[in-house]
Amino acid sequence: MIETPRPRRRYAGVPFAMDDHGITLEQAVAALCRPETYAEAPPRVEVIETHMSFVFLTPSHAYKLKKPVRYDFLDFSTPALRKHDCEEELRLNQRLAAGVYLALVALFRSPEGRLRLGADGDALEWLVQMRRLPQHLMLDEKIRRGTLSERDLEALAARLARFYRSCAPEPMTAAEYGARIRNEIEIDHAALRAHAAALDGSAIDTLHGTQTAFLERHFALLERRVGEGRIIEGHGDLRPEHVCLLDDPVVFDCLEFNRALRIVDAADELAFLAMECERLGAAHAGTRLLKGYAARTGDAAPARLVDFYKSRRASLRARLSILHIGELDRAASARWVAQTGQYLRIALDYAGR
Repeated sequence: MIETPRPRRRYAGVPFAMDDHGITLEQAVAALCRPETYAEAPPRVEVIETHMSFVFLTPSHAYKLKKPVRYDFLDFSTPALRKHDCEEELRLNQRLAAGVYLALVALFRSPEGRLRLGADGDALEWLVQMRRLPQHLMLDEKIRRGTLSERDLEALAARLARFYRSCAPEPMTAAEYGARIRNEIEIDHAALRAHAAALDGSAIDTLHGTQTAFLERHFALLERRVGEGRIIEGHGDLRPEHVCLLDDPVVFDCLEFNRALRIVDAADELAFLAMECERLGAAHAGTRLLKGYAARTGDAAPARLVDFYKSRRASLRARLSILHIGELDRAASARWVAQTGQYLRIALDYAGR
């Protein structure tokens, strides 16, 4: 069972609403950790905390509570913004996880003054209710257990191919697409460079130079992808832990809070998934998914472009990993440094191919 954490000190007293009836994040989390808060009356509640949310798990459901936070790429600072994001999460995840994302549910105060979750009362906050999925069928878990089958990969490739075929091309020029990638390269380099003392500074600079050179030398590949209509509104965070291999696979936890981050080349998203499968020790899975997608869509992206996308995704994951340093204790920070180094090595490997 996942240990129930105490809300981090920096969120204690943070209000959800600015009126006299508002509640703090600390109060909301405390209530949602108690089984009696839920209409379904679960025997227990488990909780997972991320930078942007808390997810409360009952035996049959998951409930996501957005934190009142603001970053460069998202804004959950007001109740209205958080409700809108919940609505977007519910809407967007119908594309690849229909039947998993069920409803928005209200956290409200009962006539007795207790916080409750359900459809009654005036909402103090909104949560997304989801059907809980079997952990042993997650793609990352099946890789770890050695239970991933060819049937699993075929079914997932077919599901993703159907999805990408259904996506309309985004109105974007090759120059705009190239400029966006160039900007992302610079952002990653600056973030990693800021922590060069804990990493390999020369490797960071080599990666930056190699990715920039590829972009200049092979810009025609990007032009072709744009011209073929391959830039679409995708999932945004296609990782093994977001794939559940039911008979008809579902891909959940779409990146809902920033549309710009969902505008991608379909081959880029698939390269991301392939890279993460390889990192977990299942390189064959990524290869099979890319081939299965190409066979069903006729979209076989050049291998060197796929490798570039893998390098770029590993760079992004390195940047996101390094941002955790300093927020946690020394042992946890050391783990994030190690993970950053792993992604940096992967990014360099693919950039040099």
